[in-house]
Amino acid sequence: MAKFEKNKIFVANDLVDYAEGGVVSKELVHSNAGSVTLFSFDEGQGLSEHLAPFDAFIQVTDGEMLLNVEGTDNRIKAGESFIIPSGARHSVKAERPFKMIITMIRG
Repeated sequence: MAKFEKNKIFVANDLVDYAEGGVVSKELVHSNAGSVTLFSFDEGQGLSEHLAPFDAFIQVTDGEMLLNVEGTDNRIKAGESFIIPSGARHSVKAERPFKMIITMIRG
C-alpha cells in the first residue's frame, strides 16, 4: 500500500486495500472545517443507519455501493457521486466490494 503524503500527486484507490470481511478507512484531511476520508468495504459489509451532523459528499472510486437515504435506495457506481444532506438518516451496504471518498463539511 502506498504511503500518503501531502503536497504530492496520489491515486486514492491505492491508499486503502480491501480487507476480507472488513471495512478499512484512512483519513486524508481533518480540520475544524471538516474531513476527507477514504473507505474500502468488502462484500457483505456496511454501516448501520445513522445521522451525520454535516452534509456528506460521497464519491465512489471503485465498484458499486448501495446507499439508503431516508428510506430510499441509491446505487452509486465508480465515477458517480451523491450528497447526503445534513441530518438525513442513511446506511451503507456493500453487495460487492467498493471504495469511496467521503468529504464532510461543517456548516
